[in-house]
Amino acid sequence: MGRRNSHNSQQPMIALADCNNFYASCERVFNPALKNKPVIVLSNNDGCVIARSNEAKALGIRMGQPVFKARKLIEQNNVSVFSTNFALYGDMSKRVMSLLDILSPEIEVYSIDEAFMDFSGIENYFKLGSQMRDTVVKHTGIPISIGIAKTKTLAKVANHFAKRYAKGVYILSRKNQIEDILKSMPISKVWGIGSRYATMLDSYGVKSAYDFIGLDENWVLNKMTIMGLKIQHELKGKPCISIDTNPSPKKNICTSRSFGIDVTRFQLLKESIAAHAVRCAEKLRQEKGCARYVSVIINTNPFSASDDYYHGYKSSSFDIPTNDTLDIVNAAENLLKSIYKEGMAYKKSGVIVGDIIPQNQIQMNIFDIDQNRIKRKNLNNAVDFINQAMGRSTIHIGSQGMTSRWQLKQERLSPCYTTKWDDLLRIEC
Repeated sequence: MGRRNSHNSQQPMIALADCNNFYASCERVFNPALKNKPVIVLSNNDGCVIARSNEAKALGIRMGQPVFKARKLIEQNNVSVFSTNFALYGDMSKRVMSLLDILSPEIEVYSIDEAFMDFSGIENYFKLGSQMRDTVVKHTGIPISIGIAKTKTLAKVANHFAKRYAKGVYILSRKNQIEDILKSMPISKVWGIGSRYATMLDSYGVKSAYDFIGLDENWVLNKMTIMGLKIQHELKGKPCISIDTNPSPKKNICTSRSFGIDVTRFQLLKESIAAHAVRCAEKLRQEKGCARYVSVIINTNPFSASDDYYHGYKSSSFDIPTNDTLDIVNAAENLLKSIYKEGMAYKKSGVIVGDIIPQNQIQMNIFDIDQNRIKRKNLNNAVDFINQAMGRSTIHIGSQGMTSRWQLKQERLSPCYTTKWDDLLRIEC
């Protein structure tokens, strides 16, 4: 862990660690032949580009571009294409974050590939940032960049420069340095400025982040609410968004997927709903929460020219909040029966559990007659333990089916090197 300097403990300093081209980097870790080669990762059902290596960016392949539109570039330049491997990326993220957690005084895991850290009072910011960068790449193979500044928003700006112009670590602290960089940064690239605000600001002649900090604060508050004003203050070096080391519990959990094929049979739709409900229950137990209600969603293809669009949605409440797999699966299947329409080709299904409360704050119902609740709790814990150790869905309930023909189209899926025994790398010597 970085050592704090008591003489400098009042000086706020925030670091942002961001994995470089994370999904593409995960694929390269276990396939060294991909180093310095163009790599892209595709979205659900292999539809659009959602991650690119620097080499793929240089070819002109755009983020969000439908893969069929980039087909010519892909074939001409021998681009390696992968389906999203959620299990691999999630596990690699946990490994990166655990290393950062060991080295950082305080950490907020912001996303699958980003974490904010409190560097206030650290004696040597650059030394600690470099240690983190080297440790992560040594133990995981994932390259990271670290931007360091007085606020979260400026740390984002610093990280932008750490990726492009520095050797992975960049400190943004001097006033003239900050002003020069903000003049070169388009307002659309500032953290928290979405496309709608960027368009609005552009119409008023605000092109850069530097233009933005020169605006009247009351005007910003009126046009962009308190969040816009906080962003402006942060760009000026005034901390407004603190490190959140204890994020609020989730209020809702959703699991949904688009199908790799059009689903017309009720049985396949039921299997997908059961699988989503099981996953929601697992996530609830990981969060140590229980849900008061469950909702089911089914959709046909909204872009179909030949069929009418149908969106089915229905919810029901539990008498007692629960995270029990069978409770949630049974409720979800009953909801599906009430919204299912025969003769339609379904493209997506999902399950939502909501109004989540801590599992240790459940108010029991005097009329509850379920005598198997304790047994099922032990069963759920045992199943979770086995699936975490041996791979997701090593044990699953019968209503999930055996073939999962409704699953995503993932024709270019790489092995789950770190989460499935069968996919472990084999070395022959």
